[in-house]
Amino acid sequence: MDESKSGASKSPPKSVAIIGAGASGLCAARYFKEAGFAVTVYEIGTQVGGLWCFNNDNGLSSAYKTLHINTAKRLTSFRDYKFPEGTQPFPSHRDMHDYFTRFVQDFGLRPLIRFGSRVTSVRPIEASAAGRMRWKVETDNANGGIFDAVVVASGHLSKPLHVERLRGFGGQYLHSHDYKEPQPFVGKRVCIMGIGNSACDIASDLATVTPRTVLVARSGVRIAPKLLFGIPFTDVTMILAHPLIPEWVGRIVTRALVRVVHGSMERLGFKPLKRRSHALSNATIVQHIAYRRVEVKHDIAAIDGKVIQFSDGTREEFDTLIAATGYLIDFPFLPPEILSVRHNAVHLYNRIVLPEWPGLYFMGLLNLNGAANQAYERQAPWIVAMETGEAELPSRDEMEKAMMRKARWVRRYYPDTPRHTIEEEPIRYFRELRLSLRDARARAGRRSKAAWLARARGSIRAAPATRRSN
Repeated sequence: MDESKSGASKSPPKSVAIIGAGASGLCAARYFKEAGFAVTVYEIGTQVGGLWCFNNDNGLSSAYKTLHINTAKRLTSFRDYKFPEGTQPFPSHRDMHDYFTRFVQDFGLRPLIRFGSRVTSVRPIEASAAGRMRWKVETDNANGGIFDAVVVASGHLSKPLHVERLRGFGGQYLHSHDYKEPQPFVGKRVCIMGIGNSACDIASDLATVTPRTVLVARSGVRIAPKLLFGIPFTDVTMILAHPLIPEWVGRIVTRALVRVVHGSMERLGFKPLKRRSHALSNATIVQHIAYRRVEVKHDIAAIDGKVIQFSDGTREEFDTLIAATGYLIDFPFLPPEILSVRHNAVHLYNRIVLPEWPGLYFMGLLNLNGAANQAYERQAPWIVAMETGEAELPSRDEMEKAMMRKARWVRRYYPDTPRHTIEEEPIRYFRELRLSLRDARARAGRRSKAAWLARARGSIRAAPATRRSN
């Protein structure tokens, strides 16, 4: 009997676990929900938005009181879900948290989220009836389950990277992850080690409340302005990110615009920039350096109690040392036989999947020279297509070759540091995702056609025998 006519129930929808209710996890939840999956999102805390939730009770957010996103709202929002009218040009952490809270409500995601659930283990178990591997997710509150797929969207900015020689400082020591506001440092002499966005933001915060602020920049840097002719700088550079404009043209024009606004970085005291690096975005640090509220040093040579000796031979006493030294990629719920992080590098096909573990995906594990949300809304449909069968991954050998090419590209253009292991550039990366998805769909189509032909041949061969038996 035809099951569709008999009213027999259909097979249950495929299930997916998403770890993290930050930007990437919520984006994944939306796309999987719309594709008809049974979605479960695990979130450690009681809030959505991840790092954009200031004082998030999950204990993982690195947000500080004055934090604003570095890309303008036009570029930051998802393509079909904009910020409300009146949002400031560069959204604050409050604006971002409100944005994701509304996103959850408008797309009906809140019932899918299990708050207060720390994932403690993700392991493969026996294959399903369809022959696919399934995954067992365990949590600290017995709220886990068994799923057809898992998306790890817990981010890479939660475990601070500490440099041991800095921890020997005799005064107050803290990582930038623990910095929240400038008030506790009023009247103190502060040295900040690092030259990322957080380091520059913190130096700008402290410049007017401390008698002495030193920024230690071991590498060269390019600091982009927030505005150009009154227009958000990222809105200008977004035009250069058009697929028809070569990447090298965009880089040259961006460098020229930064130089027009801020002049030579070396004249401000920074080292020459010898290798490719994503531009920082800061509205005030250049002025603070020019006004000598912040002084740039190139390295710390030695620490003796509260006295820091710099590479230029000068020695100064400080009250506080802030290490803006980046973060370690860490997934404590994954056993080493599944994922082993070495030298702070994780090698994934398209920054998304481990070739040997299909069904386990990662989102947001990249440093992008642009708006991260744009990457998430391309990664999520890519993953959904693989899980629906609309697309099919290439062979393990093909994926590993692609990963080797990506690793060579990173080594060729970016510094060999823990901070630069997952660098990506929007035009290049989005093209890779688009082309690989096109090929994956074609691959799935060929397999489907081959299966149909095989069934058809089988039916033709069986037909004469059926007639003879009649």
